[in-house]
Amino acid sequence: MTQSRTATHGPAGDAGSAAPQPQPAQGRSRLDRYFRISERHSTVAREVRGGATTFMAMAYIVLLNPVILSVPDAGKATLDAGQVTTATAFAAAATTLVMGVLGNVPLALAAGLSVSAVLAYQVAPEMTWPNAFGMCVIYGAVIILLVVTGLRRLIMDAIPLAMKHAITMGIGLFVTLIGLVQAGFVTGMPGPGGVAGAKPLQLGTRDMLTGWPVLCFAVTVLLVFVLQVRRVPGAILTGIVGGTVVAGLVHHFAGLDAKDWGGRNAPEITGSIVSTPDFGLFGKVSFDGITDVGAVTVGVIVFTLVLAGFFDAIGTIIGIGQQAGLADDEGRMPGLNKALAIDGAGGVAGGLTGASGQTVFVESTAGVGDGARTGLASVVTGLGFTFCLFFTPLARIIPTQVAAAALVVIGAMMMSNARHIDWNDVATSVPVFLTTVLMPFTYSITAGIAAGSISYVVIRTAQGRWRDVGALMWGLAAVFLVYFALSPLEGWLGVR
Repeated sequence: MTQSRTATHGPAGDAGSAAPQPQPAQGRSRLDRYFRISERHSTVAREVRGGATTFMAMAYIVLLNPVILSVPDAGKATLDAGQVTTATAFAAAATTLVMGVLGNVPLALAAGLSVSAVLAYQVAPEMTWPNAFGMCVIYGAVIILLVVTGLRRLIMDAIPLAMKHAITMGIGLFVTLIGLVQAGFVTGMPGPGGVAGAKPLQLGTRDMLTGWPVLCFAVTVLLVFVLQVRRVPGAILTGIVGGTVVAGLVHHFAGLDAKDWGGRNAPEITGSIVSTPDFGLFGKVSFDGITDVGAVTVGVIVFTLVLAGFFDAIGTIIGIGQQAGLADDEGRMPGLNKALAIDGAGGVAGGLTGASGQTVFVESTAGVGDGARTGLASVVTGLGFTFCLFFTPLARIIPTQVAAAALVVIGAMMMSNARHIDWNDVATSVPVFLTTVLMPFTYSITAGIAAGSISYVVIRTAQGRWRDVGALMWGLAAVFLVYFALSPLEGWLGVR
């Protein structure tokens, strides 16, 4: 671990302010020693602030995951949205707390949207929901097996350093696009009949920014940048709180309602702030009847789920590890195996609770950007999700448009890794470019890593340097070729 990297960076939320020097072990509290807070040039206040920021950036999952998993399906029983909400909050709280206490890294977990989408639109139509959650348990067990055998760690170490920087930059652009879309600053531009038009994205609606919520987003983004330039501690968290206050004033005096905020979080509290958790989905897992859909279909589903959870998490962990200064000069993180094992166990936990697979969230970058460097921040985030179990209405106070501002700010900071790339070396710059741009352009971390890995192998081979690639990178390229060709392969194999 390179302490100098952390000291040079400084917590990003403090805009490069000097990092605190570690105290002698005998002068540190038990909390400090356990989480190695001073050793990682942080403070308890920074960890608490970073954990709170991550929670604010991730809180939307408690509301969004039920929307995905409770999609009506003709002729089949749908999941109860209240039960999914409880399962989502509980699973996120449990796995994030474990990551903080045992993994001691600032990584928060929750229901992966890519995994939830596969479950809702590809797995559930083929089988019952208990069986679908059983598939989730199987995919989590496969990832744990990859961790135990050391294969997952070997894959991460086999990725060239330039590609690791590219993953960080790609995630930066990816979270920026997520933030811009969530805020309504960027929207899709459908053509007739809902088909994408010649211009897939546009500024606001009809190439114009409209509505108070978008203004609140813009104000929050500028406020955070100003606070960073002024080196205000906790710039991101302070900006989100300030943006929420502004949004509340706008909501009240402009006479807005929930529809004006996209039907999502509005800066107001209506009714009781206390909610009763419904644990009706817990343990509703079955493996009976899975094979009825056919071995090939089961294999394709497991392969898709593993890819959705495996490489998204690898890319996120690499990116956050570098952003937090926890990675060494080769991009390797201490304690990585624990983090990978907990992430794999998240797939099992998500299936058992009925929340879909839990995976490391890219929004963890928000907390890292605000100073988080240890597992204490994850503990704070986990407690936030625990709080959500009983006070879900409070999670709605922070408008999605305001929370989205943190993602844009973090994206800007993560792009600083471009300074490490030799752009004059085609063998480096092309894979880096493809990795970076395809993450936001395809809305998939996995697709970016896949394109970068394949192009890296092809270019090195064209240079006559195929031996430099390494067996694992060749294996990754082969797997990703299958990933890109999955649809025609399914047709060829007769998969429904």
